[in-house]
Amino acid sequence: MENIMRKRCDERGFTLIELMVVIVILGILAGLIVPRIMGRPEEARQAKARIQIESIETALKLYQLDNGSYPTTEQGLQSLVEPPEVGELAVSWREGGYLEKGKIPKDPWGNEYIYLSPGTQGDFDLISYGADGEPGGEGKNKDITSWEIE
Repeated sequence: MENIMRKRCDERGFTLIELMVVIVILGILAGLIVPRIMGRPEEARQAKARIQIESIETALKLYQLDNGSYPTTEQGLQSLVEPPEVGELAVSWREGGYLEKGKIPKDPWGNEYIYLSPGTQGDFDLISYGADGEPGGEGKNKDITSWEIE
């Protein structure tokens, strides 16, 4: 009977040393990983801008399939959420529009996307000027453009 009691006492839980070792290991891992994750918000914003541009490109292509041409620069991206009222009117504008949620997204920095049609790089150009909202730039201020997305 005494052997059974001793065995149960030995199996009750972790020792203080074992807990301290686990805490130190977790601390070291956190010290290595957290700075890497925290330093990447600008990369995440740039990735989001690329995804949004691809989504808008898809909506523009659907608009073109329905109406025979892309919206003009004057008509703008607003033509994707409501029928254009200036220039060449949409022949077969899709009920509900071409963008989910019925609104044009802003870029991850809160700025409007620049839309040019006809574009200088293709049928249309979509541009986000990055964190500074100005043309050109490097790093976090780098422009994200439709023609540079693979």
